[in-house]
Amino acid sequence: MIRLHTHPFSTFARRVSIALIEKRIPYEPIIVDLAKRAHRKPEFLAINPYSRVPALEEDGFVLFESSAILQYIEATNPTPALVPDDAKGRALVDMHMRLCDGQMAGPTGTIIFQKRFIPEARWDLAGIAKAQTEINKHLVILSGQLGDHEYLVSNRYSLADIAYIPFIEFLGMMEVSVPDNIAAWSTRLLARPSSVETKPAQ
Repeated sequence: MIRLHTHPFSTFARRVSIALIEKRIPYEPIIVDLAKRAHRKPEFLAINPYSRVPALEEDGFVLFESSAILQYIEATNPTPALVPDDAKGRALVDMHMRLCDGQMAGPTGTIIFQKRFIPEARWDLAGIAKAQTEINKHLVILSGQLGDHEYLVSNRYSLADIAYIPFIEFLGMMEVSVPDNIAAWSTRLLARPSSVETKPAQ
């Protein structure tokens, strides 16, 4: 059975949980107590030397990067499919996952970590403003990619959409400009049972 080292507040770990639920794959969640610095202990560093979650273990095989984990889950459990059958569709899914990591994850983290876990008096307001600008630019581009479709690639729910779910959860908190089609897409994704089941405590 898959063992998933995770934490309820981890955006990247949430992606993996969603994919496992969507594919109806049984797994054992191992909660890593970040507050007690369990991710810094030798036993966890032996699994992930970068001291982060998620990390996946299966029969001695270990992965500790969320996009790679998602691709592995898809490759080893292809039904129900979370990527299109054709090469172009798969490339688009990969592109959107990489763009989410490169353009959305970092600025989102800058904002939500401070707003969720740091007193307002200590917020880096300049850093938040810069992150908001970066997110606004990305959402405009993403809006053009989505167009009038329900999902990002081939108009079907895929790993591309799953990659974004943990971040669009906090669009309201981030106080950014959300195009209408992105707002509708976000509502659609967050309403799925797998998203509701993995929704973090506010």
